[in-house]
Amino acid sequence: MVRRIVIVGGGSAGWLTAGLIAADHQGSSLHITLIESPDIAPIGVGEGTWPSMRDTLRRIGVSESDFFRECDASFKQGSRFNRWVTGADNDYYFHPFVLPQGYDEVNLPEQWLAQHPDIPFADLVSYQPHLCVNGRAPKQVVTPEFSSVANYGYHLDAGKFGVFLRKHCLEKLGVHYVPDNVAGVASHDNGDIAALHTQAHGALEGDLFIDCTGMQSLLLGKHYQVPFLSQKHVLYNDTALAVQVPYPDDNYPIASQTSSTAQSAGWIWDIGLPTRRGVGHVYSSAHIGGEQAEAELRRYISDTGGPQDIPPPRKLSFNPGYRERFWHRNCVAIGLSAGFIEPLEASALALAEMSAAMVSDELPATRAAMDIVAARFNEAFTYRWERVIDFLKLHYVLSQRRDSDYWRDNTASVPERLGDLLTLWRHRAPSRNDFNRIEEVFPWASYQYVLYGMGFRSEFTNPQPRQAALADGYFREAAELTHKMLGGLPDNRTLINHIKRHGLQKI
Repeated sequence: MVRRIVIVGGGSAGWLTAGLIAADHQGSSLHITLIESPDIAPIGVGEGTWPSMRDTLRRIGVSESDFFRECDASFKQGSRFNRWVTGADNDYYFHPFVLPQGYDEVNLPEQWLAQHPDIPFADLVSYQPHLCVNGRAPKQVVTPEFSSVANYGYHLDAGKFGVFLRKHCLEKLGVHYVPDNVAGVASHDNGDIAALHTQAHGALEGDLFIDCTGMQSLLLGKHYQVPFLSQKHVLYNDTALAVQVPYPDDNYPIASQTSSTAQSAGWIWDIGLPTRRGVGHVYSSAHIGGEQAEAELRRYISDTGGPQDIPPPRKLSFNPGYRERFWHRNCVAIGLSAGFIEPLEASALALAEMSAAMVSDELPATRAAMDIVAARFNEAFTYRWERVIDFLKLHYVLSQRRDSDYWRDNTASVPERLGDLLTLWRHRAPSRNDFNRIEEVFPWASYQYVLYGMGFRSEFTNPQPRQAALADGYFREAAELTHKMLGGLPDNRTLINHIKRHGLQKI
């Protein structure tokens, strides 16, 4: 029987996994232990989430008000992409979290091109880009915890988030905590992991071991030698420079979206928290040197109102890719130990959430059932990692920029499945027929936002003029919602200050 679960590594992935399994299986005979090295600090730069995090936190049983107070959290309503299409200063588009009005009822891209081609696609079909431009929050002070007026995820301080989750897991969910270093791995005769040898606590035995040790992948990578499938031939970025930027004053507006601003050989993220901005330059070291990359980062910070005397940025190197298998024998990897592509579209935490949720939902009762669950898990997450790569690459291959080798090279390497989809989309819009799994990583509406935001134009060969009136109704509905929400929603800082002082209503 599977009764003892040992999670190796803390951080966001480890504590999310511990929290989900412990909350879902409260009252059972499961015993959950998390071992975390006191000598290894978490990477701590994964500061953006998807709306799925709201469901995850609610499932774990935390208070959203406490989360905002303790994790320096703010609202995220999508992503804004600057200078990705042409490189011009006025070049931008949005990928909002809200689905287009009527997206499942009418061919919106066809009617957009026929009726309003001069308006950006997302601006026409969704109210959320307008909320972002105007710095509005996605809910009101009377909206209960985890509920929304407009769909939202979070920006957060990753270091504080791990501490917040650890406190909840230990105080409310009964997770056993071992602050120690793993010194070795003991195996059964059949190759399963039997126990982990620790420096101070001896052997920790378990039935299922979850590897959340980050990029070192202590169990799946180092112990089991499961191959790593590099994707550097598709997505070139392999280095990031990260820095925390103070606001000019305590009342400075908090951005409602993650901003991604393209550079000569990469892009710069900009995330607004209540107390600071998290800014970083992710780039390809094969296309630009570190000094030039840092100069671009400092120029961006200065141009966006930040100080010129920022401290030296923290440098992070990574090999984009994922493991050939994620669950091998009685060991499953979650988080960076399973892989990492790049920060674009904030998929890292989302994949960790999905992985932890599937382990909890499908938790095998016996070792005999584990191989069946492992095969399902590996198939599901191989598909998901491949779709993440396709979606991220879509941003690059559609760019019209030819001002550097980086942008020219990016258009020359297109994954086969993505290339096939682009061929189809020359004459029709992305639809549910292209992404027909129950839990797709990115819905087909997201592909529409990026595809048409990046300047792609489908030439519809079988027009449906009878949908014109129906589409026009949805366009007007989006405009009416925009007007209503701009008048009724507070700005981000006002709502966050209210949450810190008074909290939100419990559901």
